This record gives sequence, C-alpha cells and structure tokens, in this order.
Amino acid sequence: MNKIVVVTTLNIRYIVDILREMNATESFIHHAMEIILEDAVKKATDVREKVCEWRSPEQLKELLDLELRDKGESESRVLQYCRDAIKYSVKTTHPRFFNQLYAGMDPYSMVGSFITEAITTSLYTYEVAPVFTLMEDTLLRKMIEMIGWDEGGDGIFNPGGSMSNMYAVNLARYRYCPDIKEVGLFAAKRLVILTSQEGHYSISKGAALLGIGTKNVYIVSSDKRGKMIPSALEEKIKLAKSEGAVPFMVNATAGTTVLGAFDPIEEIADICEKYNLWLHVDACWGGAALMSKKHKHLLKGIHRVNSVAWNLHKMLMVPLQCSAFLVRDKTSLLQHCHSARATYLFQQDKFYDVSYDTGDKSVQCGRKPDAFKFWLMWKALGTTQLEQIVDRAIAMARYLAQEIKKREEFQLVIEPEYSNVCFWYIPPSLRSVPHGPERWKKLHTVAPVVKERMMKKGSMMIGYQAHGDKPNFFRMVVISPQVSREDLNFVLDEIHNLGQDL
Repeated sequence: MNKIVVVTTLNIRYIVDILREMNATESFIHHAMEIILEDAVKKATDVREKVCEWRSPEQLKELLDLELRDKGESESRVLQYCRDAIKYSVKTTHPRFFNQLYAGMDPYSMVGSFITEAITTSLYTYEVAPVFTLMEDTLLRKMIEMIGWDEGGDGIFNPGGSMSNMYAVNLARYRYCPDIKEVGLFAAKRLVILTSQEGHYSISKGAALLGIGTKNVYIVSSDKRGKMIPSALEEKIKLAKSEGAVPFMVNATAGTTVLGAFDPIEEIADICEKYNLWLHVDACWGGAALMSKKHKHLLKGIHRVNSVAWNLHKMLMVPLQCSAFLVRDKTSLLQHCHSARATYLFQQDKFYDVSYDTGDKSVQCGRKPDAFKFWLMWKALGTTQLEQIVDRAIAMARYLAQEIKKREEFQLVIEPEYSNVCFWYIPPSLRSVPHGPERWKKLHTVAPVVKERMMKKGSMMIGYQAHGDKPNFFRMVVISPQVSREDLNFVLDEIHNLGQDL
C-alpha cells in the first residue's frame, strides 16, 4: 500500500511539473508574441519610427549580452533579449527602407511563416508534410501556368535565388551530359556558360561550386540600358566553339540587380534554339511582372525558355525566403539529376502515391515549406491584389523619377524600366563643375557620406554603388504598398539636407 502511495505521489508531482512547464511555455510564447506584434510589426512599420538604431560592431557588442552560459536565464531576461534583437535590427518593413530588392510587410505570409516555424516539418516526403506538399504542388502549377508552359512543367522551392540559378546550371549540364552525375567531370569536355555583364554573381559561384570554373563563364556585353546584346551573345558562342569548348547554357536576366533591366528573351531564345543551348532566365527580381497584365510584356518570350528562377520574397513581399525554380520539362529531369534514392526516406512500397515524395528532386535533405507563405497570401489577396502590388510599385518608381527630373540637385542615371530608380545627388559645390573626370571623381565620394549620415540618423535606408565607368550613385528600390508620395518626396529632401554641405 505504501509503495502505491509513493508511486502515486511521484506521478502527481510529475504531472504537476509538466503542467507547470506547459504554463511557463505558454506564458513565454504569449509575452514574446506581444513584443513581436508591438516592436517588430507595429513600430517597425510606423513611418514616425527610425529605420534603424545604428551602432558599430564594437558598440553593439557592449549593448548586447552575447555570452552563452551553462545555466539558463530567467524569462524576463530572455524577453529583453528579444526586445534588443528587434530594437537594433534594421526595420526592413519600414516605409522608408529602400536598400534591397525586398521590403514591406504582408500580414498573411508573415502568419504563414509563424505557422511553418511552429509546425517544424521538412518537405521531403508526403508522410511528414502532407498539407504543405500539396500546397507547393498547387503553387508551382499556377506559376508554370503564368509563365505560359501550356504542356506543364516541374519545379521546386529552395533557399534563395542563388540556389535556383545553381539548379539551372546543374540541370543544363546534366541534360547535355547525363554521365557527369556518376563519372564526374571526366565525362565532359570544357563546358561554357554565357551570361551578361549585368547577370547575378551566383552564376559564377555556381560555376565554381560545380567544377565548371569561373573562367568558363563568358561575359556577354550589355547595352546602355543594361540589356544583353543578342549579337554579342552569338559572337561569344562562336568564340567558345572555335576554342574547342562546349557552350551549353545561356543565363538571361529579367530584372537586373542594379538597373532593373530585362534582357530581350525572344531574341536570345532564337539564338539558343539555333545552337541547342539551355536557356535559363533569372527572374528572381523581375518575375513578379508576370502577375501584371500591364507589365508582363517585360518578359515577352519567357514561355520559350527551359528554366526560370523566381523569388516571391522580393517584389511580392513574402517573408524571406521564398524562391521557386521552375523547369519546362515533363521527363522528371529534376528527379534524375538529383536523386540519391535514400531508402530510409523514399521507399517505393509505401501505402500512398510516392510521386508526392518530392525530396529527391532537391539537392537538400531537410527543406522548409516556404511555398505555404505565398499560398496563404495568394488565398487572402487573390490574383487581382497581387497584380495591384506590382503595378503600384512601378507607378511609384516612375513618380519618383519624374520628381528627380524637377530638381536641379538630382540627376537620373537611366530612365527606370522596373522599380529600380538610379540617380545622383549633386551637392551645390559640384553643380558648376564642368562634366569630366574631376567632377566624376568628386561625385564618387558623395553617396557614401550621405549613406553614412542617413544610417546614423536612422531616417531612411538606400543603397549605392558604382557601375561600370559611372561614379557612385543611389539605387532606390520601391516595393512596399505602404510607401506614399510623401515618403518619396521626403527621401529627396532628406538626401539634400544630409549632403548639401559636401
């Protein structure tokens, strides 16, 4: 009897401890969500708040308690760490954050990201991710339809546009030389990739990673607007062939990183068909134009390409990261190229349709269900509102360009084609200096100083860079529907206020 009482008492204590831990867990999550909603959502999107609380690395190390200890700390301390992490992070959802090719906040996809983090599953087999597997499949089919591949295609979501571009390189190489998967580089001649001078650096990184070599990435000239020149592409193809090399892939860009240029896909497709080359389009940035009846002409001919990279976390504001790689293929090329047939995951005698086990298409094992974020957003907004996001961003960029033209202290680098607006600020001291090397040299120093001042003030955030023979200029990217004309006018006024003494 005493043993029974002791055991019962222990069981009760165990249950009480579990309940106490559950209550503590719920309490922590509840308080943490309050902080997230107040500081990371409400304040971070308030135009009256700072874009950033800038601190140098040394200062930030002093402010943050970064040391990891043997014993856990109190809930109040951990919650304070949450507040500090938000406070000293850049508020990329702020209406005056224009620094990257992503910005803004969509509540539906944000909630989607909360759900996927809470469920914590991996998208390699249907049995562990049934809901998200079907959602990814639905979304890929819809995106393939928008590209215009009437006969269908295949695809996969993966961590970022760079990875999508590397998938294209690997798949194009596999199509040319399937033996390379098993035999390695010995199975192929010297292979050459062709991309424009405005193409993303991930193509060169992919060439290095896959053993093709960066010197075998041939750079094709672009015109003044940043578009690949088709005749220059054909010349480089002929050059590679004359050297005994094998050109196997062309990377075109729909929305270049700096100028926002769109390569002429139709003309490039003609050349690729002539020489039997895989044509990939890096539409990580510009793919969103496919959502717009008004602007989808920018990607005219995309239905003719072999593969497309498209980032939903850019113009369409899905929380990072959400990137799709799509391929015009119905022969399971993705599967054949990447499969390893791990028997502990991809058993062929399962009790359900194993075609829904998509993990062997991927070079990863664990893979997050990123598609759910965009699926939920699309469900909430519908195609019409997604189209409006794109149309408004481009319209606001054009408004900014017109305002720049009205002010003597600013000069456009190029008329915007998308929502990238590139311009110089000309301080009073340089306005009377004749155009030439001396003016360029002095102008080159202006943007970095103005950028430093805006960051330390926390008023806004805009990127800058040199480009070719052009000195440093600002590249402002307009995305978020929260951005108003007043915000854009503020940017121009603020740059002048910060730089007029230079």
